[in-house]
Amino acid sequence: MKITFLGSGGGRFSAISQRRMTGGFRIDNLAGKNYHVDPGPGALVRTYQFGFNPRNLNGIFVSHAHTDHYNDAEILIEAMTRGMTKDQGVIFGSNSVLYGFERWGPCISSYHKSKSDVYVLNPDVVHEVNGIKVKGCQTDHGDPDGMGFQIDYNGFKVSYTSDTGYFEGLAQQHEGADILIASVLRPGNRTIPGHMCSRNFIDLIEEVKPKVAVMTHLGLKMISNNPVTEAKKISKQTGVKTIAAFDGLSFNVNYNNPRRFRLISLKDVESSVHSTSHNLYNMERKNSYQMAFQNNEFDEMSFMKKNKPQ
Repeated sequence: MKITFLGSGGGRFSAISQRRMTGGFRIDNLAGKNYHVDPGPGALVRTYQFGFNPRNLNGIFVSHAHTDHYNDAEILIEAMTRGMTKDQGVIFGSNSVLYGFERWGPCISSYHKSKSDVYVLNPDVVHEVNGIKVKGCQTDHGDPDGMGFQIDYNGFKVSYTSDTGYFEGLAQQHEGADILIASVLRPGNRTIPGHMCSRNFIDLIEEVKPKVAVMTHLGLKMISNNPVTEAKKISKQTGVKTIAAFDGLSFNVNYNNPRRFRLISLKDVESSVHSTSHNLYNMERKNSYQMAFQNNEFDEMSFMKKNKPQ
């Protein structure tokens, strides 16, 4: 299993400024399947920039109905279903994301739900899909239907808190996690309602006792405060290896010893916007065309001209 962060920023102002990317993260080769978690603004573009193919997704998770978590979900669903032409893939989401709740959502249209199996995340409810178990985990956030989740693959557990304030019982929701990925918006003790700060994350880690902890969804104050320094403080206090996610962070998970892994910094070379190399830009155009051709993807105008009656 490989975990890759296509963005480590979070919160509305971090998303608006794009000081950190907000593409969520991918879990690849989990029981042979690939998943994209919380595809916020730019998720599709970041997928290509870091060398992934959105067409090879087998599932999409959307934790709640806030733009920095759901923005690119529908276009990734289209990639997963080959432009809505194939019945395939799974979609996990909170009730607000999938069907709407009061003023939140829905964030995914009935059309985009029509080609995939859809599962509503609810607290402590477990779905068995594609050789894994997915349990919904309660949150305390602005979207009252927001959900974290825990994935169980043959007893190895990866937990994601999504956006939540710290509350009594949060640790029980993520009990037994080998890898704990948490949204940690602010440094130190500077918490705000519906979000965790470093102090809250320390409390959560000490209760859950994961093998590895990852802090992501970093707000502007956290980014300005140096997240790596915060992660080192958390590691020292808890004794748990804690990582501050960064854009393009990737690591392979060792199921037998999760603490042993090598962090990889993926290079952003796939986009002309982020590269000064014309050779890379030309290669990207060539590869994009070849990939589209291999997948029989042609725009409507070209198709119409090609089949125009003589």
